[in-house]
Amino acid sequence: MKTARFYPFEHSPTPDSCWSLSTGPDGRIYASSCCEGTAGGGVFIVRYNDETDRLDTIVNVAEAVGEPLHSGRATQCKIHYSFAASPATGIMYAATHLSAPGYGQLAYSPWADWRDEDQSFPHSTLLAWDTRKDEVAWTSVFIPREGCRCLALDEERGLLYAISYMRDHFWIYDLDKRQIRSLGRLGSINSQTIFTDRQGRVFTSNGDGQLVRYSPHTGKLEEIPVVVPAAAGLTSWHAVIYDAVASPEGDCVYGVPWDANPHLFRYWPEDGPYGRMEDLGPVHQDRDQSIAMAFYLDHCGGLVFGADGMLYYATTRWQPGAEASFTLETPTEGIVVRYNPRTGEKEDFARLVGHPGGQGHYVSRAGRDRHGNLFFGQVTRPIPTGISRLPMDTEGTDLHLPVRTWG
Repeated sequence: MKTARFYPFEHSPTPDSCWSLSTGPDGRIYASSCCEGTAGGGVFIVRYNDETDRLDTIVNVAEAVGEPLHSGRATQCKIHYSFAASPATGIMYAATHLSAPGYGQLAYSPWADWRDEDQSFPHSTLLAWDTRKDEVAWTSVFIPREGCRCLALDEERGLLYAISYMRDHFWIYDLDKRQIRSLGRLGSINSQTIFTDRQGRVFTSNGDGQLVRYSPHTGKLEEIPVVVPAAAGLTSWHAVIYDAVASPEGDCVYGVPWDANPHLFRYWPEDGPYGRMEDLGPVHQDRDQSIAMAFYLDHCGGLVFGADGMLYYATTRWQPGAEASFTLETPTEGIVVRYNPRTGEKEDFARLVGHPGGQGHYVSRAGRDRHGNLFFGQVTRPIPTGISRLPMDTEGTDLHLPVRTWG
């Protein structure tokens, strides 16, 4: 197997998570370097430089949006599955999220501190990075008092779609008017992904794993009778979508849930009135399903198509029985699996590592750059975290197309 190369984030304060990685409209890889465990911690946007083979820190988000990290309020500490690339304009959109305590605070509870004007999170902020000019084009208040969990772009209509945390509302932002509105609450468990189809319809899931669809043609948000697959013996409760990627043809979407023993699925949104869902089986090794295990171990993410038309995703390997320890220190191996959409064949393709002796399996998102190489954003232990680059031995340019327009 190949082994991906790990690139740690190298700025202060020390980053502890990478919750978003995406291909920009320029074919370069952007990632969020997050400091969510540090009081007064912020988030930085980094970009892989394929000429110097290093990471460049291009935006200090707190400075760019005018939200001081020492204000005492909960900070703009993350970009959480909330990059959205616009190939037509060259803009890379990014929306911020919450969790870090304010400077000087020991902890932050977004529920308990909701009415505390001195400590509460003021708002998610939207930042537009112009990849053609290499500068921040503009910033705007995005979701009031809440963070942005995930983001998607409808380039044709000039709309952004988002799900907020804590209240789990579905939001629509008009880019021309710089106005946002909520279509209401989805449930109590946030979906981690919004995706779109070729008709411009928007999909996510509620806390019971049921798909929710918005149509810009009718303005209607509705629950449809399609459920995210769950493992045998489980209900679909908590089977919210974690990550999803469109096929190269754009006719279907592959995804995984944020759930115990996650299964890979394939959804055909235009097949019939509600689309057609396929269960493609578990992504992990066999194990004793009567044993509860931590979601940190039971994790799959980083779905990305290679230029070869194969689907790649990151999963975990552990020693049989080790899942019973229910600890974050369980020895693991991060594995990139290659899935053949035509035959359904799965094979271990590459290893993901973090720091020597550390973990590398927990991947948030993945992307493909203009040279066809794959990148994976990681939440590794010990810190600092970073991203991994997996060379794919491809030749040519513009191999990043088509660009994914959701985080």
